[in-house]
Amino acid sequence: MLFDKQTYIERRHILKERLGSGLVIIPGNNDTPVNYPSNVYKFRQDSTFLYYFGLHREGLVGVIDIDEGREYLIGNDIDIEDIVWFGQVDSVADLAAQTGIAHSAPMTQLEKLVAKAKVSSQPVLFLPPYRHDWMIQLGDLLGLHPSKLREAASVDLIKAVVDQRAVKTAGEIAEIEKACGIGYEMHTTAMKLCREGVTEQYIAGVISGIASSRGCIVSFPPILSMHGEVMHGYPSPRKLEAGRLMLCDAGAETNENYCSDNTRTTPISGKFTSRQRDIYNIVVACHDYALEVAKPGVKWWDVHMNVCRMMTDMLKDVGLMKGDTDEAVAAGAHAMFMPHGLGHMMGLDVHDMEGLGQIYVGFDEEVRPNLDQFGTNCLRCGRRLQEGWVMTDEPGIYFIPALIDDWRKKGLHNAFINYDLLETYKDFGGIRLEDDILITKDGCRFLGDKRIPYHADKLEAFLADRDK
Repeated sequence: MLFDKQTYIERRHILKERLGSGLVIIPGNNDTPVNYPSNVYKFRQDSTFLYYFGLHREGLVGVIDIDEGREYLIGNDIDIEDIVWFGQVDSVADLAAQTGIAHSAPMTQLEKLVAKAKVSSQPVLFLPPYRHDWMIQLGDLLGLHPSKLREAASVDLIKAVVDQRAVKTAGEIAEIEKACGIGYEMHTTAMKLCREGVTEQYIAGVISGIASSRGCIVSFPPILSMHGEVMHGYPSPRKLEAGRLMLCDAGAETNENYCSDNTRTTPISGKFTSRQRDIYNIVVACHDYALEVAKPGVKWWDVHMNVCRMMTDMLKDVGLMKGDTDEAVAAGAHAMFMPHGLGHMMGLDVHDMEGLGQIYVGFDEEVRPNLDQFGTNCLRCGRRLQEGWVMTDEPGIYFIPALIDDWRKKGLHNAFINYDLLETYKDFGGIRLEDDILITKDGCRFLGDKRIPYHADKLEAFLADRDK
């Protein structure tokens, strides 16, 4: 457990106070087979279960009966055959005591607790399930088809969890900084390996190994490709080519599963071409602008839109966009170049709490998402920033041949996009820069003790030093 048991007792107490009534069910994860039952993926605990209970063992469920004031840790003790293969582990009762819970019971007790709640019309509160084994189990308990469970999840529970988990404590921030330290080593290693003839797959494998050797796992499968215009361009056996760019989006999880998430774009030849540098510096300016203005009370929506306007102005300077900037952004023409949002929350999930529903995580009654406009529909957060939030700052510019052809054929945004010049960028790829930031009392700051080089001159100097 990362924190002392009083931390978890207090977290559950706050949750109970916010909800007021109900039987809350928070399942942990089970082992997940790769290709047959005894060959499993590395175990990763559910993030919300970790937040409230802090336990890493598989096959556990936390139950909070708010009305009766009782908490339970539900799970089966392992038998002697499991001990032979996996070693001795603490009993469920011992695990319950470690997290400050007085009651433990085998898994069969869960059905009895739910049945009792249904008889007394006590609401059963649960979060949207995302693993099919738990969908089946929960569906059986509640008499619901698994396909109906997400819409039956408790909105009050979702909002209460989001409000708690969004604001990071000093201990959580320290753990995220550890993850950022691993991320620094991953990204600087990728830069050192980035040279003609080395395969994308090799570099991704090396940095994934760093994540596993310094912490638990990668926070998501590394995105590493010369085709940076592909948002999730996963590594292939292709060899890197001189004159092109390598985009690397990768992060790590600590042993307690707090995450980092950074992106860097590296010139494979060690230096940017003039055209690459022009576009790269636009992304740098947008990245640094967000750092200047992000602070409590500011809408992330406004930060995103102001970045889009800055990007549009600078793309006009190089001839790729034209016309009135405000009109271009309002129409969504800028999304040709940046079809995603500026950033997302981060913590125990690399896209923190996204599985609970982005409309609850990144938006509220004041700031609603715009799901109808291309690009803006991918903005993961728009609400006012709060002290203690951890956000990613990740602007990018991409030249996506299929999107260029599609919009030009449809005649979209001809008043704002210079398609003739844009045609000459189809072989460019894409550039993204991403860092993790903490919203502080008066502004924001980088997370991590060491800064992964990203300003063009410093990046080129770092790449020059690798060959010495």
